[in-house]
Amino acid sequence: MITQPITTPVPALPATASVQDEPSVPGATEWQGPWAASRRRRERRWSTLLWALLYPPRGHRIIPTITGVLLIAVSLGIGTAAYNTANNILFITLSLLLSCLILSGVMSWLNLRGIAWRLHAAGPWRAGQTQTVALELRNAKVLLPTYGLWFDLAAGDAAERRHLGIRLDPESSTRIEWPAKAARRGLLRVELRGVGSLFPFGFLHKSVASDLAREVLVWPASVDYRRHLGGAAWRAAPSQGEVNRPGHGADLLALRRYVPGDSPRLVHWKATARLRQILVRQFAAEGLEGFTLQVGSDSAVWSRPEQFELGLGLAATLAEDLFKQERLQAVMIDDEPPQSVRRLRDVESFLDRLALLEAVERPARVVPEGIPQLHGLVGPRRVLRILPHGARGVAAFLDGNIAASA
Repeated sequence: MITQPITTPVPALPATASVQDEPSVPGATEWQGPWAASRRRRERRWSTLLWALLYPPRGHRIIPTITGVLLIAVSLGIGTAAYNTANNILFITLSLLLSCLILSGVMSWLNLRGIAWRLHAAGPWRAGQTQTVALELRNAKVLLPTYGLWFDLAAGDAAERRHLGIRLDPESSTRIEWPAKAARRGLLRVELRGVGSLFPFGFLHKSVASDLAREVLVWPASVDYRRHLGGAAWRAAPSQGEVNRPGHGADLLALRRYVPGDSPRLVHWKATARLRQILVRQFAAEGLEGFTLQVGSDSAVWSRPEQFELGLGLAATLAEDLFKQERLQAVMIDDEPPQSVRRLRDVESFLDRLALLEAVERPARVVPEGIPQLHGLVGPRRVLRILPHGARGVAAFLDGNIAASA
């Protein structure tokens, strides 16, 4: 499938800047391409340039198109006729056709000369949702613009060829955006497989192999679930203490740096004087009693792979929803100790682990009675256990009752 890309101009660095000196961008790979390679080579000679034209580096290919094959066939026919008839007009025609082929190859080489690219694929992703892969291009040539480039992008099993639909002026940059979708959770390899040029006549196209790639983490897909509000399992119970989340309660949760708008009464003067920076007190929020979310990976329980994937999707969706409602206290995977959840990064770390979790055979264990107590948290916490429900569904069980199902 060939589609027109979304191109966005971006500020360009001077052509004399070095790719090694440029600061790294989160989610972006290093610069690659003819210009990046030339910047790494300090020594440039005409002999090296001529040898590169005669014997291109590995991964560089020049292939005739269908039009080019027809032109070569016509050139052979005219050359044979010119040799047999000794007609000067035919020899002149043959020379013009061969000149077009040679000029097409040289112009294709010049079109890619001075070009560098890098891939932006910031993670994590979400299975089933469209993400944007951006390819940043830079033309470091001083005089010549660049036209008609194409790029083979791939994300897992999905691949697409994107074209540069605009003129890339000398010493300028642009971005090509590609909407990609991850079909399943786990590690996804996003890569640029090749770059090519058809400019200017379409008789030949020059391609450059690329190993530019980046692995991104794909979280489980969000699922639609139903809360069973009619039963007592999901009803909110008043908390006996404070919720371990920033708020306006009475318990001190942590110290943090001062930001404009904080009340001067929250400043912790002793810590400020000791560390020589303004610190304010952060209190725990008052709220309703939260939940502990538990996910298992025993293959004896999860006998159906599609049911296991649905269960992970329900766990990920519940974790995000409960965190937004300030009711997610801790998370558990199998028999590991509960991990308290206080900030968004804790939820993201849990989703990272769900992205790589696999159903494996586990030894039988004896389940202790009672509700697990969380280290460092006050009061009991209710446990939501994600288990199979029926032939295809999954459910979150709370004290033996169904609290949510999908």
